[in-house]
Amino acid sequence: MKKIFCAIMLAATAALGAYAQNGTMTPYSSYGYGILGDNATAAQRQMGGVGYAMHSGRHINVMNPASYARIDSMTFLFDMGIDLTALWNKETDADGKLNSSNDFGGGLDYITMEVPITKGLGASLGLLPYSSVGYSFGNTIENGYASRSGSGSINELYLGFGYMPFKNLSVGANIAYLFGTTYNDSYAATSGGSTSVFERQLEISDWYLNVGVQYSLPLRKGRDLLTVGAVFSPAKNFHGHTNYFSYDQGVESAPTETEEPIGGRYSSPWTLGVGLGYTLNQRLHLEVDGTYQPWSKAKYAGEKGILNDRYKIAAGMEWQPNPRGGYFRRMHYRVGAHYNRDYLRVRGNDIRDYGVGAGVGFPVPGFKTIVNLGLEWRHRQGSPAALIKEDYLNITIGVNFNEMWFRPSKIY
Repeated sequence: MKKIFCAIMLAATAALGAYAQNGTMTPYSSYGYGILGDNATAAQRQMGGVGYAMHSGRHINVMNPASYARIDSMTFLFDMGIDLTALWNKETDADGKLNSSNDFGGGLDYITMEVPITKGLGASLGLLPYSSVGYSFGNTIENGYASRSGSGSINELYLGFGYMPFKNLSVGANIAYLFGTTYNDSYAATSGGSTSVFERQLEISDWYLNVGVQYSLPLRKGRDLLTVGAVFSPAKNFHGHTNYFSYDQGVESAPTETEEPIGGRYSSPWTLGVGLGYTLNQRLHLEVDGTYQPWSKAKYAGEKGILNDRYKIAAGMEWQPNPRGGYFRRMHYRVGAHYNRDYLRVRGNDIRDYGVGAGVGFPVPGFKTIVNLGLEWRHRQGSPAALIKEDYLNITIGVNFNEMWFRPSKIY
């Protein structure tokens, strides 16, 4: 057990050191705060990203903190996910020419852990992506060349608690610290040898709250469960700074740099998520989720209405033929799909994405640990103008350590 503990701590340390490397690589991330994360683990992404009505003593579900109350009183859980991505995009330029390209990336997605405190009370701690930025593109201009690139992420370090005050009813809350910086750079090089550089840095350092509730209705003498889950996050004015840096190479002038606080100029809206799940004899779980965020009411750069209201619908299934059977019958089989009208608005166009996912959870022989391996295909484009059409193939890898660390030793 000491070896397992050391391995987990080393993995967590390495993950924290590499967390700044995100796998985002889309020009759409140059708008707003970048591409938003939904706090879904590798297993949940394989189910379309559902989780509001999901609870299990063997899996961490950050999407609804009320689920922490269901953890087994002698179990320690640790979950870490990695995302590997291949991207293909197509764009028709003003001359009607079709341009296409492809790219590859990846990195750490999340790290989470969960422990019991007492019966009906659990706690979770982890690091998740709130949003991420990553892109690079360019074009020719009169007498030169222009390019744009971006990187960085806003991270979410959270501490959450889940409590079951009554049988079948649980409530919970995540208190998160948002931190990180996104970088947006513009370059212009002329044939005369001069180069202009402009960079905007958006740094956020603030607190964030997410509360959740779950209620389960037993069916067929308790063998099946119908669960309703909901989460809510209040609207939030962000705090931090924006830094602007500009420099003209080949011109006799000093670089300029300014810093401005973002308080009252950048914000996020309230978030509501609702899910309905059905669990059949602890072997089959079906779930449908819906998420709504009125981003049109949030401020970005001091203005309202430049972002879209976001809504997402997801559905997924997980099936384990026999928890006590042979190896292949103890495996977890998952499939799911989602549709998302994103919060980004690009040149008057909505940005929409949809996708399907599937995966398998492989039990580690001799342990309760599960290795979750899955594939996810996603398509993103604008509407009504398609703008850039993007197709993603993601390989999701998650390792869910499940160990009985709090069982007292027997005396013989």
